[in-house]
This record gives sequence, structure tokens and C-alpha cells, in this order.
Amino acid sequence: MLRISVLFALFLMTQLVHAQTPKKPLRVGIAGMAHDHVHGILNKAFGKSGQTDIEIVGMAEPNRELAEKLAKRHGFSMSLVYPTVAEMLDKTKPEAVTDFGPIVDHKKTVAICAPRGIHVMVEKPLATTFADAKQMEALAKKHTIQLLTNYETTWYGSNHKAYALANTDKSIGDVRKIVVHDGHQGPKEIGVSKEFLDWLTDPVTNGAGALFDFGCYGANLSTWLMHNQRPLSVLAVTQQIKPDIYPKVDDEGTIILTYPKTQTIIQGSWNWPFGRKDMEVYGQTGYVFTVDGTKMRIRLKDDKSEQPAEATQADAPAADPFAYFAHLLHGETKPDELTSLENNMIVMEILDAARQSAKTGKVVKLN
Repeated sequence: MLRISVLFALFLMTQLVHAQTPKKPLRVGIAGMAHDHVHGILNKAFGKSGQTDIEIVGMAEPNRELAEKLAKRHGFSMSLVYPTVAEMLDKTKPEAVTDFGPIVDHKKTVAICAPRGIHVMVEKPLATTFADAKQMEALAKKHTIQLLTNYETTWYGSNHKAYALANTDKSIGDVRKIVVHDGHQGPKEIGVSKEFLDWLTDPVTNGAGALFDFGCYGANLSTWLMHNQRPLSVLAVTQQIKPDIYPKVDDEGTIILTYPKTQTIIQGSWNWPFGRKDMEVYGQTGYVFTVDGTKMRIRLKDDKSEQPAEATQADAPAADPFAYFAHLLHGETKPDELTSLENNMIVMEILDAARQSAKTGKVVKLN
């Protein structure tokens, strides 16, 4: 009996030690640094937050001047910077890569990382064409890697609370209409970097202008709220309200998606008077509006007027995309539908159809 008690005590001590041993930070490489969203991961990795989710082991950026500017701002060593993604992967052996280059380069990043078994998170949208997205999907499935798309609105507690009210609690009845507003005054107007502006306003490197830059948010959220149901049809209208500033791409884009019993209106714009990322979800018996990441307005069946509500960060799957990426790959959290490849393949089908619709002036029906 004594021997059994001692062994049991040793077992409990071993389990306690393992439980208290923190996970090692996820070894992350950065592919491209010409997207201004790169500041988010650099602030997290090299700032004073004391985070332990990720460790930046290498960065790939051919523009040495850009890399040096970012190194000076964020305080990292230029010894971490390599001229190509392939060299960075070979020298630093990351577990995962985050892509902050032009959208058109996402396919190249996946083509290099997937055969090495390296997981990839790209900034929204997934690709510039549905054809590229299908090739990326095939690579991810063949090599069994996670291929995620990061949207700022995924980390809004308000969106997840709205989803719960609409789909989990069924508080507003069957969803009938979704309206999503995203955008700002324009990338040049808000002062994005030259490196970012150069590719963001090019139809080849970005896919389109505001139509892709901000239309993707609504396509992502609508697909989520509709349980990854593909729409029956896509109609889009684009404008160049400021052709003197954005001569190559649209700066105004509206997309209408039809489902069997629901309609979604997506308004992506570089012409809003203020930056906005908000959503309206109407059901048969009520509605829920998200104002920002936390503030909401709700009116249910028996309410005489709408009521203010607040969401918290805890309503979202994680505090930020990089913590989520680390927790997901360490098996500490479940996949989130908003970042999932399944959702974002539908998003790319919608964006591709929207671009075609805007060009031809016709409704595109999805078979």
C-alpha cells in the first residue's frame, strides 16, 4: 500500500509540474512588411506588453529601407531580416508565418510554406482572385496546414454577441437582412505609408480598391451569420468618386447578396466622413446593431424602444489574432469560423463575382 501511495503521489506531482509548465511561445516568421497592419504584430512582439504567445524568429522583406525604418521604430535587430521568404524559413525554422505583403503575394507565401508544414495566417482578404484562392486551399489541404485569414472585426466582442443573439439564442427570429458598413475617408487621406498605398491602390496587387479592401469584411460576416451558406446571386456597383487620387481602382463599392430568405447589403467605402466598422442584423421579430467593438443597440420583440448593450473582449475568441494563432496551434482553443478557410473561400467567390458584376453591370448567379 505504501508503494502504491508513493507512486500515486509522484504521479500527482508530475501532473502538477506539467500543468504549471507554460507553453513555449509560437515561433513565428513574417512574410512581407509592406502592409501597415504589420505594426500590430511588431508592437506585440517587441513592445512592453510582456506577452509570451509568440516569438518573432525571422522576417522576409526585400525592401531593406522599409525594414530598417520598421526596425528603428519597433526596436528589433536587422539580423532577423532576410531578403526572401525561402531564406527566412530555411534559416529560422518557424512553426507559423504571418503574411503582411501585398494580397497578390499570399499565394506565393502558401506555396513556399505549405510543403514545409508551416501554418499561415494572411491579412484580409485571402487572395486577389478565386482561382488563386482555390490553389491555396488545395495546398493547405494537401499538406494539412492551417490557412487563416485575419480580419480586425473577428476580435470584436460585439460581433460575437450579435451572432449569439441571432443564431444561438434566436432572440430576433430568423435573419432577414444584414447590412454591413466598413471603411474610412480613404487610405491616402488617413495617412497610410507609401509602401502600403502603392499596392493597395493597384488592381493587380490588391484585387480592386474599396470593393476588396472593405467589401471583404461584409462578405466574411454575412457568410458567418448564414452558416457558410453560399449566396444565390451577387450584384455590385462601384464608383471612382476621387479618380484624381485613386485613378486605377474604385473608391466606392456596394455589394448585394441574395439568399433564399435573406438579403445582405455590404457597403465598403473610402469616402466615409469617419472610419467605421459596424453591422445591422434584422430578424423577423427584432434587430441587433453593432456600433464598434463593444457598443451595441438591440431591440427585441416586446421592447418599446431599442436598448443599449455592451460586449466585452471575452465575447471574442481571443484578444488579438496572434494570441489566437498560438492558442489554436497549441491545441488550446477551437477554430473560429470567421478566420477559417471554409468561410474565406466563399468570401473570395463573392468578391470575384462582385468584381465581375461591377464590370458588366449584371447580376452574377452562383451555381
